Amino acid sequence: MKRILVMSLILLLSFITGFLYFENKKLQVTIKQSEKLNAEQKKILDMKEMQLYYSKHPVSADLALNYESWVISTMLAEQLVEDSDGKFKREWGIFLGEIAQQRDVDPYIVYELLRIETGGTFDPKVIGPKTRFGHAYGMAQFMKNTAPWIAEMADLPYEDKLLFDPIYSIQLSVEYLRYLYDQYGNWDHTLTAYHRGVGGLQTYIDNNGHSKSAYAVEIQEKAQEFDLLTYSP
Repeated sequence: MKRILVMSLILLLSFITGFLYFENKKLQVTIKQSEKLNAEQKKILDMKEMQLYYSKHPVSADLALNYESWVISTMLAEQLVEDSDGKFKREWGIFLGEIAQQRDVDPYIVYELLRIETGGTFDPKVIGPKTRFGHAYGMAQFMKNTAPWIAEMADLPYEDKLLFDPIYSIQLSVEYLRYLYDQYGNWDHTLTAYHRGVGGLQTYIDNNGHSKSAYAVEIQEKAQEFDLLTYSP
């Protein structure tokens, strides 16, 4: 009788232990599902916040924040914010990630170009020194004789004051780089043409026998130092 009682207690304890084990497993699964749901909800809320932010800026009609590419864009943004010591804003990085993916342009090339053009400040209000062609304006340093037709190509409105809008500057720089890369098929030509103009590119080639300007080399070398993501048109 005593042996039967002991066996019964052992079986009962085994049952309770097994029950608690599976209940704990179910609880862990529920917690993970809850965390995943909360993360997805936060992502959706973040996207809505970003969409509201972008609604206040001129954005090409065919561009929109994409849920599937959001993770890549946010990772990129965090990386660029850290690299720039907070000078390059998170919302700029997310937008750059989205438009770079949609236009198939290396975002690190764009980021390094904007760094050089602003002297490392990423100041959207910067005005370049006066040249015989006039001043260059904004983070991407476009001149008033070039920006309007690039804006038209990007299906964007144009006003001089928009050159100081960071989101607008990023769009113009990506569209122009995409256009130049389609023309030349390599970054040396593309970046030297961006810096010197199409006529200046040809002059540089005539004088040097190549298009590998210091400007083009620096941007590409700096862009290659990033290893989180890889883009190549």
